[in-house]
Amino acid sequence: MLQIAFNSFLGKSPSWFKIAIIAFLALSYPAMLILGDSGHTVVGWAFIAMFILSLAMALKCYPLQSGGLLAIGALILGLTSPETVWNEIQQNLGVILLLVFMVSFIYFMQPLLIFIFGKILLKVENKIALSLMFSLSAAFLSAFLDALTVTAVLITVFVALYGVYEKVHSSVGVDYNDNDTFDRKEMGGDSLEEFRSFLRSLVMHGAIGTALGGVMTLVGEPQNLLIGEKLGWNFIDFAVQMSHITIPTLIAGLLVVVTVELTSTFGYGAKLQPHVRDILKGYIEKEDANRTDTEKYALVIQGICAVMLIFGLAFHIMEVGLIGLMLLVIVTAFTGITEESRIGHAFEESLPFVSLLVIFFVIVGMIHDQHLFTPVVNWVLALPLEDQPKAFFLANGILSAISDNVFVATVYINEVKAAFDAGTISREHFETLAIAINTGTNLPSVATPNGQAAFLFLLTSALAPAIRLGYGKMVFMALPYTIVLTVVGYLFQ
Repeated sequence: MLQIAFNSFLGKSPSWFKIAIIAFLALSYPAMLILGDSGHTVVGWAFIAMFILSLAMALKCYPLQSGGLLAIGALILGLTSPETVWNEIQQNLGVILLLVFMVSFIYFMQPLLIFIFGKILLKVENKIALSLMFSLSAAFLSAFLDALTVTAVLITVFVALYGVYEKVHSSVGVDYNDNDTFDRKEMGGDSLEEFRSFLRSLVMHGAIGTALGGVMTLVGEPQNLLIGEKLGWNFIDFAVQMSHITIPTLIAGLLVVVTVELTSTFGYGAKLQPHVRDILKGYIEKEDANRTDTEKYALVIQGICAVMLIFGLAFHIMEVGLIGLMLLVIVTAFTGITEESRIGHAFEESLPFVSLLVIFFVIVGMIHDQHLFTPVVNWVLALPLEDQPKAFFLANGILSAISDNVFVATVYINEVKAAFDAGTISREHFETLAIAINTGTNLPSVATPNGQAAFLFLLTSALAPAIRLGYGKMVFMALPYTIVLTVVGYLFQ
C-alpha cells in the first residue's frame, strides 16, 4: 500500500523530486524550532527555492500540485495567512480575469491566427527576418495592449502550427503538394526535433519581445500603471521618461535576435527545412481551397473582433478581462458557437494556470508577511543618492527573477513614495528611482519564467511540452537577452 501511495504521489515525477517535497514539508517545522528567531526567514527562503524547483519540473509534473502542497505547508506553518492570500488575489483580480476570459476568447480566434501567421511563416523564408518580425510585432503589441494577451496569441499560433505538423505527420502517403507523396520517416526524427527547435526560437523571440515593448508604456505591464499613478504620469509622460533606457534596450534586444540567429547559439538558429515547408504550405493551401462560405464568414467576424480588441485595449475602455469576455460573447454569438461543450474547451488552457497563479500568490504573501525583501530595500535606500538608481535597477531585477515583478515593483515604489512624502528625497530623485524600478522589474526579470506572468504562462501552456520548452531551456535561451538587457539598462540609468 505504501508503494502504491508513493507511486501515486505527484504522478510520473521522478522519485528524487517526490522525496524532496515530502522531506522538505516534514522538516520545515523542526527547522523553524531549531533556528529560533531566524527560523521563519530561513525557511521562507527555502520555500521560495522549492517553489522554483517545482516550476523547473513543469514538464514532469504540472506545478499546481507540487507548488500547491508547498503553499498549503506555508499556510499551516503560519508563514502567511489566508487573509494575506485573499488580499493578494483581490489586488490581482484583473490579471485573473484577463487569463480566464481573454485567453478563452483568443481560443476562438485560432482560424484567423493560423490563416495570418501561417502565410507569414511560409512566405518569409529568411529566419533572421522572421525572428525580427516576431520580436518587433510582440514588442509593438505589448506596448499598447498587454503582454499576457500577446503571449496568449503567440501560444495559440504555435500550438496551431504544431498541430498542423502533427496532422501532416499522421497522414502518411497523402499528397498535399499535387506533385509527390511523403512518408512518416521524412517528418519524424531529426525533422521533428528541428521543427520543434524552430518553433522554440520564434516563440522565445516573441516572448522576450513582449518584455521589450511592455516596459515602454503606461499600459505595457500592470506595475507600469501603478508606478505611473504614484508619479502622476500620463501615457506620453511615462513613455518619454522611460525612453532614454527603453529605446536603447529595444535596439540591443533586436541585435541579440540577429546575433543568436547568425551564430546558432543558445538554442537558436534552427530553420524550417524545405521539405517541411513544402508540405505545410501544401496543407495550408489545401485548407484555403476547401474553405466553405461559412468558414470565410467566420474569418470576417474574427477579423472584426481583432480590430475591436486592439481599440478596446489601446483606449482601455474597461478592464482587460471584461473586454475579453465581451469579445468572447460576440465571436461565439455571430459564428454559431452556442453549445456549452464547445465553449468549455476554450477555458481548458487558462484555468489550470489561474489555479497555479493563486498558488503563486500564497508564496508572494509569504514574502510579504515574512518581510523577506525588506533588508534589500533598506540596504538600497541607505546607499548614497547617486548610487541608488543603479542599485534599485539591479535589486529589482534580481528579486523579480526570484518572485514576481508586479509584487517587487509594488514594494519598492511604495517605499520610495513614502521617502518622498517624508521629504527624504526630492521630486527629481523620486522620478529617477521610479524609472529604475520600472526598468528593473521589466528587463532583468526575463531571466526566469517566474519573473513575469507571461513567461510563466508560456512555461505551463500546452505548447511547452509539445516543443520541449522546459524551465531550464527557457532560462538558457533567455540568458543572452538577460545579460545584454541588464547591462544596457544598468549603463543608461
